[in-house]
Amino acid sequence: MRGGRVAVVGGSIAGCAAALAAHRAGAGTVTVYERAAGRLADRGVGLAMHNDRYAELEARGFVGAAMPWLQLARRSWYVRDGSTPMGRRIGELPFPFRTYNWGPLWRELRAQVPDSVEFRPGSVIDRLEPAASGVELSTSDGGSDRFDLVVGADGYRSSVRAAVCPEVRPAYAGYLAWRGAFPVERLPDADRWPVEDCAFPVFPGGHAVIYRIPDGRGGHRVNWVLYAAPPAGHGLALDSPTSLPPGTATDALRAHALELADTRLPPYWGRLVRLTPPGDLLIQPIYDFTAPRYATDRLALVGDAATVARPHTGASAVKALQDATALESALASATDRSDALAAYDAGRTEVGRGMVEVGRGLGLAMVRRTPDWSAMDQSGLEEWWQRADGTRGFGGRRLA
Repeated sequence: MRGGRVAVVGGSIAGCAAALAAHRAGAGTVTVYERAAGRLADRGVGLAMHNDRYAELEARGFVGAAMPWLQLARRSWYVRDGSTPMGRRIGELPFPFRTYNWGPLWRELRAQVPDSVEFRPGSVIDRLEPAASGVELSTSDGGSDRFDLVVGADGYRSSVRAAVCPEVRPAYAGYLAWRGAFPVERLPDADRWPVEDCAFPVFPGGHAVIYRIPDGRGGHRVNWVLYAAPPAGHGLALDSPTSLPPGTATDALRAHALELADTRLPPYWGRLVRLTPPGDLLIQPIYDFTAPRYATDRLALVGDAATVARPHTGASAVKALQDATALESALASATDRSDALAAYDAGRTEVGRGMVEVGRGLGLAMVRRTPDWSAMDQSGLEEWWQRADGTRGFGGRRLA
């Protein structure tokens, strides 16, 4: 690929990492096409990265200490008991994760991409036409260009994936994630909840995940996710992947989240759900899929364009960054493009398949077929987790 022309479709975390990978591998030019015209850095959802996976990615030069982060140490599990605001703490499990705010993390990663990489915001891909001489890429505004390689980093509705493997159909998991965040200054009785704790309030048919994240300005935000089945008559069209961005949730869906918070979560944790204004509430139906191949002769997939595993894996951002490191290694070491993409495909397709299976197993254990949490104690929690994460994929697989 040295001297070749590379296009990256998608300019978020996966896209920036892929652009950086192509540049480091020796591409002559790199052009990034991003659908959104606004500031991606304004996205404020939280994510977490296992310490071991961070160390691997830091060694490859994709993440670093300058990216605002917060260290967590354990997950504390709670059930509603009707007597204490925090609920009964049934046990704890190690949680060696660093937490991030999506926007500041993207901003730092974007800053690593050299100025020679051209970003084209507001560019919607209209057509991809692979041929022996290159890939013709056309945009909806009538522009077109030819590239030696096109990397799809354009998320779960990827236009590049549609060209690589059009048969892939994302599968709905049967439940939703309600997401929210708010400044830590709103947090009541903050001293009750240690900064290094990730809270897991659980109930039959779902659970919440609550932890602090950086705000990108030296402070913290409280980030929460609530998993459960939608209410009857929810009105969502779930035959294909969708999401409701902040401010678009229906009254019925928001009311259901508040009902779950009030009746299923311990009072302290339920109150946090109400601290997120309606305009900041995001709803994400849970889907998963993985592409049967990550590359063809001139097209490659990274991040959510290739695989979407359920968020329970704690590895979405990790997986995208790992894909980029593997792509860089393949492009830099192989003797020609075809060998490079074959090596990338062989190395990452199985990882994607494995992460989807991990997510499905955790989804069953934590949402669809939950245990009797009220009867759980520390030893029972440990035994249950050993069964739930039997493949040891939580937090992401080790980077080869």
